[in-house]
Amino acid sequence: MPVKNKVQLITYPDSMGGNLANLDAILGECFPGLFEGGIHVLPPYPSSGDRGFAPLTYSEIDPAFGGWEDLRRLGKRYDIILDLMVNHVSKQSPWFRDFLEKGRESDWADLFLTLDKVWPGAVPDEGDIARMFLRRPRPYSVFRVAADGREEKLWTTFGKQDPSEQVDMDWRSPLFRRLITEFFGNFRDNGVKIVRLDAVGYLVKKPGTSCFFVEPEIFEFMAWIADMAGSLGIELLPEVHAPRAIQYRLSGKGYWIYDFILPYAVLDSIFNATARRLKAYLSDRPSRQFTMLDCHDGVPVKPDMEGLYRPEDAQALVRTCLERGGNLSLVHSPGHKDPDGFDVHQVRGSYYSLLDRNDDAYLAARAMQFFVPGVPQVYYVGLLAGEHDVEAVARTGEGREINRHNYGMDEIREAAGKDVVKRLVRLIQFRNSHPAFDGTFRLSDVPDHAIELEWSGSGERCLLSVDLLTMKSRIQTVSRDGTVGEFAV
Repeated sequence: MPVKNKVQLITYPDSMGGNLANLDAILGECFPGLFEGGIHVLPPYPSSGDRGFAPLTYSEIDPAFGGWEDLRRLGKRYDIILDLMVNHVSKQSPWFRDFLEKGRESDWADLFLTLDKVWPGAVPDEGDIARMFLRRPRPYSVFRVAADGREEKLWTTFGKQDPSEQVDMDWRSPLFRRLITEFFGNFRDNGVKIVRLDAVGYLVKKPGTSCFFVEPEIFEFMAWIADMAGSLGIELLPEVHAPRAIQYRLSGKGYWIYDFILPYAVLDSIFNATARRLKAYLSDRPSRQFTMLDCHDGVPVKPDMEGLYRPEDAQALVRTCLERGGNLSLVHSPGHKDPDGFDVHQVRGSYYSLLDRNDDAYLAARAMQFFVPGVPQVYYVGLLAGEHDVEAVARTGEGREINRHNYGMDEIREAAGKDVVKRLVRLIQFRNSHPAFDGTFRLSDVPDHAIELEWSGSGERCLLSVDLLTMKSRIQTVSRDGTVGEFAV
């Protein structure tokens, strides 16, 4: 089933009303029929950490969120997108618990990446580690096996604790392929249409490389999983944070990719009242992408924007975001910082707040996103024009909680009544319904303080014009019979 060229929603299973049943109800009440492209439900599985991204299993829905029947009910109205953390599972998963109990005698031992599979004697090569874009101070954790008290070093790409909650799997193991195939079969049985391959770029570990998006092995894996998923009628969305050359190689082989450049580029255009850099980017960009402005993590900077910014420009953008209450995640690896020490991985915060809660600027940003070629996704906080949740950051000590507010039903009803949200809903409806978006895209040649994006198809035309000096946006339409329409965004 092809991906629909319509707007999608991204939400946690408990962020809009507390569970999947309430999510279904509140969308039907406040935003009926709005997300024709589908709903990306962030991990609803039992998990031991990282807000769902350390899954114990994919065969169950966490009872706090509901059950598979709730997801199937939601799937009757929306295409459902789910995550598969293809790189890792929880250390509390049944497979790793068995390994911790029995060690190398476990039936599941080969599923995991012990360091001796990569380096002789399980002794890490410091030169190899220096090449890596580390997500934690070191890429492995030490675990103790109950059976004989032996210490085992296992690859753990992610996680703040030591030992990590998230243990990497060995993609070459037959056990890995067996499990992944079972997971996809369960997705198919429950009506899942798209699976996002979370952290897929970290899957292959190979001595002498950065252990990120290692070629040609990563494409060997992608070919296998795409063939298997396709046989079940499931589309794949690889999630890869990397310089655009890597993303474009993935796109060049026919896979969907994420546009992780657009969020920064749109902020840059609005902050500096010039679309020069944004237009240069849009003039040479694959169209088979999912677009976003906000998400559960942050606005990507390094490595996604490498080669696309001047250090002084990036530092100025980050300063503005900090002045407006955002916070940062930073790069661990010294070799992946800029020569001047610039080390921002992502800027975290509500996109609405980063735009200084300016309704016109926010709607201009969304309009640009919706007119850029690709499948647009809107994060639930962005849908509700939510602001920084600084209390959640203070309460949890987790900087990403600034943009992960959990809304009660009454909060959602109140937010749905705000003028900025009503304008956004109207814009989403336009993006979903106008036939020109299935046609041809054109980037107009206009002064850099403005941007014009045009679509034409099925005898219809629509043109977005944004003035970055005034932050006023308008859409002009021309129908088959020549009738001209216009409305302010």
